Amino acid sequence: MARAISVRLDDEALKALRRLEAAGMSRSDAIRSALVLAAGRLHRRQELAAEVAALEADGDDRQEMLDVAMLMESLRAPG
Repeated sequence: MARAISVRLDDEALKALRRLEAAGMSRSDAIRSALVLAAGRLHRRQELAAEVAALEADGDDRQEMLDVAMLMESLRAPG
C-alpha cells in the first residue's frame, strides 16, 4: 500500500534529486530508491559490526591472528 509523505530537502538533497530526475527517474521513484538503498547500507553496516564483534570475542581467532602476525614478522627480511 502506497502512502504519501512530505519531505523538506536541503540543498544537497535537492541537487541529488535533480540529478536523479535528469537521469529519467520520477521524484517518487528516486526517493523510494534512495530510502531502500540507505536502509540496505545500514543493515549491511550492522551485520558487519556484529561480525566484527563476534570475531573480537573469539579468543581462538584472536590467537590465530597473533600467531600469523608473529610468523609474518619472523619471515620479514632484515633491515
